[in-house]
Amino acid sequence: MNTNLSLNHTSTTPLQSAQWIKRGKQVLLNAYSSFPVVLEKGNGCYLEDIEGKKYLDFMAGVAVNSLGHHNVDYIQAIQTQLDTLGHCSNLYWNKPAIELAEILTEQSGMAKAFFCNSGTEAMETTIKLARKFGKNNGRSEIITIEGSFHGRTYGALSATAQKKYHAGFEPMLPGFTNVPLNDFAAMQNAIDQQTCAIIVEPIQGEGGIHVADKKYLEQLRDLCTEKQIMLILDEVQCGMGRTGQLFAYQDMGITPDVVALAKGLGGGFPIGAVLVAENMADIFKPGDHGCTFGGNPLACSAAIAVLHTLLKPEMMPHVIKMAKELHNGLLSLQQKHKQIIDVRGKGLMQAIELTEPSRPIIELCLKDGLLLAGAGQNSIRFVPPLIINEQEIQAGLNIIDLVLSEQS
Repeated sequence: MNTNLSLNHTSTTPLQSAQWIKRGKQVLLNAYSSFPVVLEKGNGCYLEDIEGKKYLDFMAGVAVNSLGHHNVDYIQAIQTQLDTLGHCSNLYWNKPAIELAEILTEQSGMAKAFFCNSGTEAMETTIKLARKFGKNNGRSEIITIEGSFHGRTYGALSATAQKKYHAGFEPMLPGFTNVPLNDFAAMQNAIDQQTCAIIVEPIQGEGGIHVADKKYLEQLRDLCTEKQIMLILDEVQCGMGRTGQLFAYQDMGITPDVVALAKGLGGGFPIGAVLVAENMADIFKPGDHGCTFGGNPLACSAAIAVLHTLLKPEMMPHVIKMAKELHNGLLSLQQKHKQIIDVRGKGLMQAIELTEPSRPIIELCLKDGLLLAGAGQNSIRFVPPLIINEQEIQAGLNIIDLVLSEQS
C-alpha cells in the first residue's frame, strides 16, 4: 500500500471533470447531492480522480470499502470466481453461498443465513420475518428507534424514524412505533399485545453516530426473551469489524434473534445478508421470500475474501488500535477548536458534532484532499477503511485541523 501519495490542493472541478459531470447530469436522475469530483481509481486508503488528484479516504464508500482499494487478494478472488461461474439463480445451489453462510453462522453464533443485494433489502427481509413471526399470535407492530435509518425502500423507510426521509413519500406503511434511543422505560411503555419485534442499530449511522448503551441492549434482550418479541439488530453500517469485533453486538454482551448486514460485508461488491438464530430459523418457507441475485456466487466470493482478511488474528486488534488513535486525535481537535462540541462513536465509526452545518467543512476538506461524509446536518462521520494506519489518520486530522483553523 502506498502511503506517500501527495495530496495536491487544486480546483475540484477542472475541465475534464466538469465535462463528465455535465454528461452525468443529462442522463442520471437527480437523486444525489454529489460532490464535483469524478473518481477513477484507488489504492489502499487513497483515491484518485480523473485529473490525477489524490484524496485520503476517510469514508470508505460510506463504511463499504473495509479493505480499502485495490486489495490484491480480494481482486483475485472475484476474478477467479468470474472465470468459473458468475450467476446461476437460487433454483440451484452454489458453493460460495454455502461457504459464506458457514463462515457467518460460525462466527456469529446464529443458525441460518439469507443473502440479498443491499442493506435496505436485508432490512426488508427482517421486517417480513418479524411479521411472519408475529402472525401466529396476531401481532404485527414493530418498534424502532428515533434517529434510526434502515433504508430507502418502503418497508425499511417506514421503519426509519427520521421524518426528513419520509417527506414527499407519505403515507408510510403502518405498524411502526418509535421511541428514543437508550430509554428503556419508553420502550417498556411502547410495548403492547401487538408488538412482534424491536429493531435497533447498535450504532446509529445516518442518525449521527449515536451508540446504544450496553446495559440498554442487555435490557432489551431480556425483555424480548420474556415477552417473546423478536430482537433485530441493524448492523448494516456498524458490523463487519468496524467496532473491533466482527459483529458489533459481540462487544455489547448480547445475541440478537436476527441481524442484518451489508456495506462492509462485500468490501465494495453489493451484497446484503440476514442471519437468524436457531429459534427463528424455520419462519420462512419456500416461496415466502426471495432475491434474484441473492447468494450470487460472485458476490459471495467477494464477501468470503473480505472475511478471510477480517478474521486474521492481527486484524481486529489493528482496528481497536486505530480507533483509539482516531478518537484521541478527534478529542485533541475538540480541545483546540470551539466549533467541535462533541466527539462520539465506537471503533472506526466515529463523529464530531459542530456548532454549524457540516457540509461547508466537508467541502473544504475535499479541496485539501480528504474525503469525509456527513451524518446529520451538523456532524461529520469518520468511517475509513479498516486497514488505515497511524500516518494516514494523522494526515487526515491535520487537514481537518487546518480547515477549522482557517474558519475560526
